[in-house]
Amino acid sequence: MLPADNIVALLLAYLLGSIPTAVWVGKVFYKIDVREYGSGNAGATNTFRVLGIKAGIPVLLFDVFKGCAAVSFVRFFTDYHPDSAAYVNFQLALGVCALLGHIFPIYVGFRGGKGIATLLGIMIAVHYQAALSAAGVFLVIFLSTRYVSLGSMLAAVSFPFIVIWVFHSRIPSLIIFSLFIAIMVLVTHQKNIERLLKKEESKANLSFKKRNKKQDAEND
Repeated sequence: MLPADNIVALLLAYLLGSIPTAVWVGKVFYKIDVREYGSGNAGATNTFRVLGIKAGIPVLLFDVFKGCAAVSFVRFFTDYHPDSAAYVNFQLALGVCALLGHIFPIYVGFRGGKGIATLLGIMIAVHYQAALSAAGVFLVIFLSTRYVSLGSMLAAVSFPFIVIWVFHSRIPSLIIFSLFIAIMVLVTHQKNIERLLKKEESKANLSFKKRNKKQDAEND
């Protein structure tokens, strides 16, 4: 059975991940619920699409922060050695709780986003070198195509290869988690894959102006 401190940390990670940045920014500053527009998700990508870059950037940054901060709870609620497998295992457990919070946020009826930005924050906190390498893959694909979904999927698929073959990780839980990331992102992007194959996928909105009418679903 987990110690009480560990349970508290996992609960706090979920509650932090549940902060619905996109929903609150939309409602407070634009008087709309982003989940009623675009893809219907409460994530950074849909915020960029519906509200524009001025709203999208802070949502993106805070969603990444949620993942990083949740994983950092390991330092305050455990005495595991940073180089130990137990330390990494608990980091990943905290990260999963934060990710579940983002996808199923308790504050707004459990309707969240796909968790790509929060997942990036988790990856940075657990293995920043591999995370930044995967982020590089995302940027190359995104800047060349403007498809956030395609960049996200290829970055996620590249992550286990980077962890295993570039950085030669031997921690089983980290390897399993990297594979989980790749599979999860592909599963949650099935509709995006279909639209990409049909050449119907929407490209990212990089405008500073918000968009008022519904768009085709895309990502996050």
